[in-house]
Amino acid sequence: MTFKTKGIVLRTVKYGETSVITTVYTELFGLQSYIVKGVRQSSKRSQGKGIFFQPAAILDLVVYHNELKNLNFIKDYQWGYLYDHVLFDVVKNAVAMYIVEMLHHCLKQPEANPELYYLAEDTLKQLDKGNATLTANLPLYFMLHLGGELGFRIQGGYEPSTPILDLHDGQFAEERPNHSYYLDGEQAKLTSELLAIHFYNDLENFKLNRNQRRLLLQAFQNYISLHVQDFGELKSLQVLQEVLS
Repeated sequence: MTFKTKGIVLRTVKYGETSVITTVYTELFGLQSYIVKGVRQSSKRSQGKGIFFQPAAILDLVVYHNELKNLNFIKDYQWGYLYDHVLFDVVKNAVAMYIVEMLHHCLKQPEANPELYYLAEDTLKQLDKGNATLTANLPLYFMLHLGGELGFRIQGGYEPSTPILDLHDGQFAEERPNHSYYLDGEQAKLTSELLAIHFYNDLENFKLNRNQRRLLLQAFQNYISLHVQDFGELKSLQVLQEVLS
């Protein structure tokens, strides 16, 4: 059977002489892998089609779906959203690649989660439209909300009575834990302020210096990795740190 679904391209590799295998996070079916035939042919009909399957592309898809198969086919595709800046701006592209790689490392099973899909799609669209400050803050915002959609939202907030953020337990606490995965002082307070932001536009007014952002990016990635089994190592963090500096 064929189904219409939105999808975000996470990864694409060559397959055979003219085709590709693309990993897509779909609205209807969660993480899926598809064969797309003929997109690497040199004919006029196929010329330029490869751009549809670069990471972070948002597509409207018609797909064949069989739950018993690990690899299905895409019947038809078109842009679901056409970027103005993400694919060409160095900083925005680095943020998009980080978001895409983060999704790829967190999603282990082909399980639908529409709210998480909408979070990822909305984040990429806001990245395309946003100013430089929003762009720099977006990975932090995304990781905190990603944790919430995956079932481990940070609980509580920074208060004089709870000045420590225990990243392992995912909550603000009274005292330092007996492990190294925690934030205190300025970093804990900034995290609490970020958690209180519910609208993307508010990120435009959230000021961080280079060192604050660097420390929070690493801490939030640690937080995600502590709660996702077999998370692995992200290659795009170092690139992101460099372009944001």
